[in-house]
Amino acid sequence: MFQLHDYQQTLVNKTRQAYTDGFKAPCVVAPCGAGKSVIISDIARMTTLRGNRVFFLVHRKELIDQIKGTFKKNEVDLSLVQFGMVQTIVRRLDKTPKPQLIITDENHHGLAASYRQIYDHFSDVLRLGFTATPIRLSGSGLGDINDILIEEVDAKWLIENGYLSPYKYYAPKLIDTQKLKLNSLREFSSTSIDAAMNDKTIYGDAIKHYKELADGEQAIAYCHNVAASKQLADEFKQQGIDAIHLDAKTPKAERSEIIQKFRDKEIQVLCNVDLIGEGFDVPDCSTVIMLRPTESLSLYIQQSMRGMRYRPGKTSIIIDHVDNVRRHGLPDMERKWSLEGKKKSSSGPAEVPIRECINCFAVFSPTVKKCPECGHVPEVKEIKDYEVNEAAELEEVTEEDIVLDFREPKDCKTMKELYDLAKNRGYKPGWAYHQGKLLGFI
Repeated sequence: MFQLHDYQQTLVNKTRQAYTDGFKAPCVVAPCGAGKSVIISDIARMTTLRGNRVFFLVHRKELIDQIKGTFKKNEVDLSLVQFGMVQTIVRRLDKTPKPQLIITDENHHGLAASYRQIYDHFSDVLRLGFTATPIRLSGSGLGDINDILIEEVDAKWLIENGYLSPYKYYAPKLIDTQKLKLNSLREFSSTSIDAAMNDKTIYGDAIKHYKELADGEQAIAYCHNVAASKQLADEFKQQGIDAIHLDAKTPKAERSEIIQKFRDKEIQVLCNVDLIGEGFDVPDCSTVIMLRPTESLSLYIQQSMRGMRYRPGKTSIIIDHVDNVRRHGLPDMERKWSLEGKKKSSSGPAEVPIRECINCFAVFSPTVKKCPECGHVPEVKEIKDYEVNEAAELEEVTEEDIVLDFREPKDCKTMKELYDLAKNRGYKPGWAYHQGKLLGFI
């Protein structure tokens, strides 16, 4: 059996206490690299020791093979464990034996309809979820499927205590502030922020910066599409650097051979899109090259921390060519999670999407391909690909460089909070004073 670290045992104990306190569906929040599979296996082992059945839910087949190996090493009674992909189980609910505990890996997926159908079918069964990021891309929290979040340590603590490697982070210089325009409330307008940040640009020469910052180190590169990934692998090879592209269509035998060559250091750079993400088992590497912008905090954390597995003397290098760090902050920054998720704007009802015919000006649903009045078929605009600004230089980003404060003035409860918000946004104190008057604080 595994000997759990103190913080892992504390998470197990807190989970058991949550059930004692009457909670039915806790969610354990464990940062990438915290040993989630070890914690899960220990809870499964204790459950099966009592003769109770465990149902382990995943969203990708590869995750089953990996967790099954961990369960065997920790002496879990596999005769009482059912491993299942949610896509398969949801079609066979009537034939699925009722468990006493449902464990959901990557629990932030649990809000999807397929997961909830399974939860509803076994509505009286205790559940347990695990995730590093208890939030959906939409900002939704997990309050609809979980009743308590269980936390113990964060990524910064794991680094400081030698469970994850320290890192250096490199990204483009700050966004073009000349594009930012103040609106009538003296805040940056959403359209100007879009213009400044969402210009679909990849900054810097990926090969050049790899050579400058991590020459000879094993790296995983995340690209924005398969074609770009293949092209990057070819460019690395042209520079004498062993690199290869990998995607979901790569045959399993070939994929295993590639991973083994990476393990044996015959390959220096693995190029992919999103394949090497949640739970994908790859050998230790030290460098991550980010060439794929993402609005998903979960995906960003999974990818940026991929090179931070601990090794004595190791410092992970994160080379961010798309400025994801200023969308999400550094990977080990403090984040406050809640079951409610991010607050939604209360500025008014959502705008209803419509399409207007440029031929007869009739208005109709955007899902309709041609105008129902005159039959005009709108021209389909070609989606702009990412532009590459090879001349751009990357600079090291530290904690002092990044301040993410997503609060709005209405979220502040005191003048001090307003002044802190103004400072974080780079505004003058007069802005906070004006907002305080509007909110009735003054």
